[in-house]
Amino acid sequence: MKQQLNKNLDEVIWNIEQARIHVNEHHIVKLVAVGKYSDEENIKTLYALGQRAFGENQVQQLEERMHHLEALPLEWHMIGTLQSNKINKLIELRPALFQSLDSLKLALALNQRLAEKNQSMNALLQINSANEASKSGVSSDEALDIYAQIQQECPNINLKGVMSIGALSEDRKVIQNSFESTYKIYESLKQHGAKICSMGMSNDYELAIQCGSNLVRVGSKIFK
Repeated sequence: MKQQLNKNLDEVIWNIEQARIHVNEHHIVKLVAVGKYSDEENIKTLYALGQRAFGENQVQQLEERMHHLEALPLEWHMIGTLQSNKINKLIELRPALFQSLDSLKLALALNQRLAEKNQSMNALLQINSANEASKSGVSSDEALDIYAQIQQECPNINLKGVMSIGALSEDRKVIQNSFESTYKIYESLKQHGAKICSMGMSNDYELAIQCGSNLVRVGSKIFK
């Protein structure tokens, strides 16, 4: 299994490099390995191979992984939908980055709990740039205003940029359009301190990087 993980990781990193250089040789892309397809032993193996950033879709899974792997200096990301009854638990876990802040309502609730605990949290605003009913996130039209509002009204949330999921489509152009829409918003937010544009998963991370992504979330292509 270790050999297979090594091969998969090498392949993903190679693809990231090719896509990155296509944009600009100075363009840096961070890889977050999504562990929901795997177990803790495989995460340990990836750590030994040099991978440091890992993401989980569920708070409960994140808690278990962080607890069982606390001896390793891993960088944990929460990348799934956060239910309001799990806010306190996420704050307790202190992930390096909460990537899926998907509404102003959630931001206000999160900020209130953070303030009560005298803590802060790094987060990305999730944008539903594909305008798909099945996806969480703010609409592209509202994104700039909501980002500004969170910055003004939620001092305990450190917004670091944006995140989106590519359009669910077989048409590469449709997926590309959804990424380009998010990247355009990210470009506008750079003047407000945005540094991270998180786009791209196992099936579309190379395209996402070519559209400007500087953080990709890859699970099945590594852990397959």
